[in-house]
Amino acid sequence: MARSLESRLRPDTAPEAALRHIVAGCRADLLKHRAVVLKSRRPEGIHQTRVALRRLRAAFGLFRDAVDGPAVRALAAEAKWLAGECSAARDLQVFLTETVHDVPPLVRRVANRVAEIHLRHARAALSGARFAAFDRGLQAFAARPPVATAQSRLDAFGRAVLDARHAKALRRGRKLKKFDTARLHRLRIAIKKLRYAAVYLGPAFASGQAKPYIDATVRLQGALGALNDRAVAAQTLADIATAARPTEDVARPLKVLAKQVASGEKRRRRRLERAWAAFRKADRFWRP
Repeated sequence: MARSLESRLRPDTAPEAALRHIVAGCRADLLKHRAVVLKSRRPEGIHQTRVALRRLRAAFGLFRDAVDGPAVRALAAEAKWLAGECSAARDLQVFLTETVHDVPPLVRRVANRVAEIHLRHARAALSGARFAAFDRGLQAFAARPPVATAQSRLDAFGRAVLDARHAKALRRGRKLKKFDTARLHRLRIAIKKLRYAAVYLGPAFASGQAKPYIDATVRLQGALGALNDRAVAAQTLADIATAARPTEDVARPLKVLAKQVASGEKRRRRRLERAWAAFRKADRFWRP
């Protein structure tokens, strides 16, 4: 999608035209990965489906000040709902493949049953009438001709948005070493929004100048995500315990996994502090 943006978006592109192009690309990605979810259990399917929905939500939020109205707000709300319907399946995948290791066979057996329930739930949301209506709405929005009104250029719009989001991220990250889970979560959301803004608006500025800044936000988001995955893991452990049958004594192996989840906190914090320092040094490509 990045190459497509580079080829279609220019400094003088109107924000509305940019949003319609971005939505068309996100919709194409969503349909491609949705097909994988409906036909197979490959982890990449649900992951990339949720990524496509996250990109859609980010795009609608980014351009809210330039392109708004009941139809746009309804599409953003539906993207949020659909992402929520897919989140449990992806969270369990992350837990089993990235957060913990050496999962005991008994726990994996229970987790696989839970995963099957989550997958059926996601498939129902991705194949129902509500999804069909959402997809028609995305298609209609992307195909609608631009409104014949004077609009700002994408580069001017982008400077204002990126300045505001960069400043917000800096405020969110003050006194980072003292952050608790809630404040880390707020910072992660701010960085995620900033990253998508840089990706979507980067083509409006000098070619290639956005990449170092985007890379810095990616590393920072990854460090924050590693800490967030540990917080989500507590709920996943509770779900597995609840799903275990009376004959399946998972209490002891779940305690072992809980210790894994809690370990390495200092190492993850150091990684976060390094990523934060690199982000603060990154050049703001939208500024001369």
